[in-house]
Amino acid sequence: MEKKELKHYAVISLFIIGICLAVKNFGFFANVIGVIYGAIFPLILGAVIAYIFNIILSGLEKRYFPNTQSTGIIKARRPVCIVLSFLIVLAIIALILKIVIPELFGAFKLIFDEIPPLFDKISTYAFKMLEEYPDIQKEAMALYNEFDVKSLDWASITEKAGSFLKTGVMGIITSAVGIVGTVTGTVTNVVIALIFAIYLLARKDKIHCDLNRFENVIFKDTTTQKINKVCKTADDTFKSFFVGQFLEAILLGCFCFIGMKILQLPYAAMSSVLVGVTALIPIVGGFLGAGISAFIICTENPMQALIFVVFLLILQQLEGNIVYPKVVGNSIGLPGIWVLAAVTVGGGLGGIVGMLISVPVTATIYKLLFEYLGKKEEAMGIKAIEEKPVEKESKKLFNFKKKQPEKKKEKAKSNKK
Repeated sequence: MEKKELKHYAVISLFIIGICLAVKNFGFFANVIGVIYGAIFPLILGAVIAYIFNIILSGLEKRYFPNTQSTGIIKARRPVCIVLSFLIVLAIIALILKIVIPELFGAFKLIFDEIPPLFDKISTYAFKMLEEYPDIQKEAMALYNEFDVKSLDWASITEKAGSFLKTGVMGIITSAVGIVGTVTGTVTNVVIALIFAIYLLARKDKIHCDLNRFENVIFKDTTTQKINKVCKTADDTFKSFFVGQFLEAILLGCFCFIGMKILQLPYAAMSSVLVGVTALIPIVGGFLGAGISAFIICTENPMQALIFVVFLLILQQLEGNIVYPKVVGNSIGLPGIWVLAAVTVGGGLGGIVGMLISVPVTATIYKLLFEYLGKKEEAMGIKAIEEKPVEKESKKLFNFKKKQPEKKKEKAKSNKK
């Protein structure tokens, strides 16, 4: 047996042994992975933030005095663009919160103001329905008089309901120390992630150069080319997806605002922002924003809420068939059925974050897989099978109709002869 084969079998054997040990001691390995993930989570979050902000940063650097020869401006380009990119994102977040929060509080205030009159309307309607049954009506009146809805302390009820929800939903956090520790840990992770992201953005050229040096030393040229190909495809796909999804969300929010103003629906600004922000989540995001907005509009006028739902369904159909394929679909090159599958699996595994990441990841795998398939078919001399349009097939089926007039003409000529 040659050394290469021996090495190959040894690697396979070690891999199988490792899998067996991992399955046998699954709990131990899960705890170890959990500890490692908790330790490096701020760095992972920082890398994600840096990647997203780099899309804005790259655009700003291209437009920040691109033809200048001044060394001072060239040195200040990166720091100034980093600050500008963070300020742009903070301004967008502040604008969204300024639009959504006041109208959201107003909607909930309207809900609590409308509850007592709603009880009166329901009770009056119920008593009218019970006029045919005087005994039952008398008992209901007695119960209603004992239970005076107007005398209820709604502030106290709201506070108790809130404390009950907190107790049920946040049962894990049983003490104030746990709450403080959780908040402190979250804030610490976010601060570390932001610092790490700023460092990555400031040193991205040097880090890229160092990674290329390690690639050239560790791997062969062919392996390096394959790795770079995968990274380049993934980078292009993720950038196209995030930029396209952001533009699509802005367009959907703007169209929603214009349509609601034309239809004179309430909470136009807040609903448009909610629909636009939730539209960042592929497929299901728009329906989530529509449900929240429809509920808030329903507090003021149920008929207007119904009009809003119908309007948004029509808008999403137009946006999904016209805007989305042009802005996002063509940029990532992934068919709609695979987008739906990616969102379903990603949502099941990682929630909202999984939905966001699953589409570009699937698109990257899809591109690389079919590129590999095309190269293999070309090397083997196999002609790629192209999808036949339905129109061509239908024309073939009905070709006999075109030949009938020619036969009639030939018969007419023979008769004349």
